[in-house]
Amino acid sequence: MSSPRSAHAARPKRSRTRTTVGPVVLGLLVVFIAATAWVGIRGLQAKDALEAAVPLAMSLKDQVVAGNGAAAALSAAELAEFADTARSRTSDPVWRAYELLPFLGPNLVAVREVAAVVDDVARNAVMPLAALAGTLDLNAFKPVDGKIALQPLIDSQPQVAAANTALTRAAANVDRIDTGNVLEVVRSSVTQLQTVTVDTAVTLDGMQRAVTLVPAMLGADAPRDYILLFQNPAELRSTGGIPGALALLHTDQGSIELTQQASSGSFAQPDEPVLPLGDEIRSIYGDITGQFIQNVTMTPDFAQSGALTREMWRLAFGVETNGVLSVDPVALSYLLDATGPITLATGDELTADNAVQLLLSDVYARYEVPAQQDAFFAAAAGAVFDAVKSGRADPTKLLTALVRAGAENRVLVWNADEGEQAVLAGTTLAGARPVSDSTTNRFGLYLNDATGAKMDLYLDVHTAIGQQTCRADQRPQYAVEVTLTNTAPADAATSLPAYVTGGGSFGVPLGNIKTMVSGYGTPEVQNLGVTRDGATVPYHPATDATFPVSTVGVELAPGESTVLRFNWLGARPFSGALELRSTPLIALHEATQLDFSCQGSSQ
Repeated sequence: MSSPRSAHAARPKRSRTRTTVGPVVLGLLVVFIAATAWVGIRGLQAKDALEAAVPLAMSLKDQVVAGNGAAAALSAAELAEFADTARSRTSDPVWRAYELLPFLGPNLVAVREVAAVVDDVARNAVMPLAALAGTLDLNAFKPVDGKIALQPLIDSQPQVAAANTALTRAAANVDRIDTGNVLEVVRSSVTQLQTVTVDTAVTLDGMQRAVTLVPAMLGADAPRDYILLFQNPAELRSTGGIPGALALLHTDQGSIELTQQASSGSFAQPDEPVLPLGDEIRSIYGDITGQFIQNVTMTPDFAQSGALTREMWRLAFGVETNGVLSVDPVALSYLLDATGPITLATGDELTADNAVQLLLSDVYARYEVPAQQDAFFAAAAGAVFDAVKSGRADPTKLLTALVRAGAENRVLVWNADEGEQAVLAGTTLAGARPVSDSTTNRFGLYLNDATGAKMDLYLDVHTAIGQQTCRADQRPQYAVEVTLTNTAPADAATSLPAYVTGGGSFGVPLGNIKTMVSGYGTPEVQNLGVTRDGATVPYHPATDATFPVSTVGVELAPGESTVLRFNWLGARPFSGALELRSTPLIALHEATQLDFSCQGSSQ
């Protein structure tokens, strides 16, 4: 049995243990509370800094567009300060340690990465662009005596390239932020940042391409010659319309001169294509694509259209040009918004509001001879060109007009130099077939007139695109639907000019509209055929540069409407976005969401 003394001696030892553990636990608790408060306070500071940066970014954008370089520089500096605050508040050791905690950690990681992206953009993209805004003035690009100053564009190339690199990096970094286990407020912020960085990166990428390519095309290093092709959507072709008028542009050290004009009648009609077409193009669009200038735009690949046009011009006039540019009357109407009204030699006043009506409708009622129609169109286009060249166009409105026309595929560019054309790859200006990527499947829908007339003034077109998963293996079914309506008056056969109706020259009854419709799937899909008004119809299956194509001919009487649906089966499960690229019509309607059931689908 233990002695009383031994028992008494043991008690103080247990008391010292309790006394030692208590302060340690209390100290750890205090440290944890303090650290938590530290993280919370710094998180709020980062949040406030990021929120303050948003209106600054919007103001900065307006200041850059307005050419207010001084204000842009101040806003950029302030924005960079807020971004640096957000980054520093979310990158210290305590914050990084808390990132290891369950639930809370993923949120802190995401916030830190958001702050880092914003800081990178502010320092390496916004600041260089703001500095550039201080030295560039849009008015400096107004032609003086028909000449545009190229040196400011050349001087801006390093800053624009650096900013573009930063934005591309930022877009990739924000895309890698893991939002699988974060709060909705954090996920929403990341999504918003993704949208902003991607949109801005696209814009800046376009700017870099422009400052790289424009000086070269305007003859900075050597004189250039370009064919200007005017597409007429009153008679549809895949990339817009029939080339009714052409011109030759000569550029040298920023000066631009329209040195020659031509019409479709200026070109010979050879028995064979002027360049090899390949079996695929011949199968879908025929040899006429390479035989007649009116048909070079039947293919949706403007690079091929450009090469054919260049060769036809060489054969007709002995001049080997550097490339081909294309515009349509709707694009000219956008330019007229920048130049203001123009009085033509005929006495007509050409405005942004009446250009399309005058050039695509009134001209046919006024002139019966095709050569006179082409001459009127060429004169109008030349007058708009002269107005822009003279410097009377508002530079901000002119830039807006060009961007809008480019986005709508109404301005196309092909350079014979492969290196220069590579700068345009992936842009709407290149006029390529619809290329898909990991996040978006892009389909195509292209229209070619088979009436042999100008009846597409009365063709109304509405499109829709959608997908449905109907199979056990999760391979999706895709569908593109197009509704075509002939809106011509019931008495079109007698009330419309013969040049508009075609006069029955190609076997189409007066007032009817005949159209060849080609649906392009993505390269990996399986063609499931075409329906018309819900019933399966024959179609021409083909392949165009790995793209599966279905072509159907449709003829509509005045007031008649029909619905075509092109169907494909995907190769693997897909949950991304869908886009439809199509012929730029006189009146554009954005493709709507197509919902369809699995009934009758391939299982």
